[in-house]
Amino acid sequence: MITKGETLGEDNVNSANSTPLVAANLPIYPAKRGKHKIFIGMAPGVGKTYRMLEEAHALKEEGIDVVIGLLETHGRKETAEMAEGLEIIPRQKIPRGNLMLMEMDTDAILARSPQLVLIDELAHTNAPDLPHEKRYQDVEVILENGIDVYSTMNIQHLESLNDLVARITGVVVRERIPDRILDEADEVVVVDVTPETLQERLLEGKIYAPQKIQQALNNFFQRRNLIALRELALREIADNVEEDARELSASLPNGNLNGQVCNIHERVLVCISTYPNSLQLLRRGARLASYMNAPLFALFVADLDRFLTKEESLHIDMCEKLCQEFEGTFIRVTSSNIAKAIAEVAQKYHITQIIIGESQRSRWQILLKGSLTQKLVRLLKNIDLHIIATEKRREE
Repeated sequence: MITKGETLGEDNVNSANSTPLVAANLPIYPAKRGKHKIFIGMAPGVGKTYRMLEEAHALKEEGIDVVIGLLETHGRKETAEMAEGLEIIPRQKIPRGNLMLMEMDTDAILARSPQLVLIDELAHTNAPDLPHEKRYQDVEVILENGIDVYSTMNIQHLESLNDLVARITGVVVRERIPDRILDEADEVVVVDVTPETLQERLLEGKIYAPQKIQQALNNFFQRRNLIALRELALREIADNVEEDARELSASLPNGNLNGQVCNIHERVLVCISTYPNSLQLLRRGARLASYMNAPLFALFVADLDRFLTKEESLHIDMCEKLCQEFEGTFIRVTSSNIAKAIAEVAQKYHITQIIIGESQRSRWQILLKGSLTQKLVRLLKNIDLHIIATEKRREE
């Protein structure tokens, strides 16, 4: 949330409500880059613009100078009503044959120099002959001039997801933005509703005109499409949050956040060995990864103190092939400390779930040397440990 003192009010010396004082012979420094907050959703009608306007009204009440640079209501009454009371920068008129195109007036926004400007539909393609092809490029200019921006977009407009969205919905999205725009944003907010709620809004005429409702339900707004797009939106933001947390962790003196590791996505690691039950563990791990929609990893730790027999080597190769069939990642490391090696791999790959087999050692061996389970419990933090019961084969 942008606060009056931190983000907007004191850093922007060009506010319409203030007159900058420039001392003679002193250099004039460029404005501090504005901050960008993006409201993102799975589809039209989730309420991105409405949410953006709500926050703008709250900031205006706090004394922030807020204007609307570009608003698209699409005929939605509730959105238009929410915009009332906010200053709107008039659009510029672009003649195009017999048409008159209405586009955002970036120069007028810069001349007005508010503290915060609201800009709808970030992925929009501008009319020909304008200085910039895409609206997000205009936003970058506004940010460089020290003005904060609130903007909106749908997940299907993200460049890297274009092919995937086309496979899901059968629709090729023409207007797209580079992934870096989302990555560089100071804050990203997912405006989320259930697919059922979105379909209800569509049927109530809150998204499209009545003549377009059935066509939308039969195509883009099918429930299966909305479920997939919703998952894409939530996962994309989860990726950003996880990456930001790791960058913050790496910048701290002790390299972590009070000893905590932020892993938002599930990742499953299966610890295999020369025991035959490793194939069973891999299958169990693959099922768990499938349930969680998580990547699968398999780890074999080769003991420095012993060589594998030909039979054991063939068994490990079979485990690797099975892991590849499950589209998993097979990892081999060499260490005399198996528990420590597992913990290091878990940290490196941000594992959240570890699967191991029930110990094959006798009680005397466990008492003398300790069990792998006990060692892992001491070494692992914030990782679930699954111990799978199997048929025991005691070591002599």
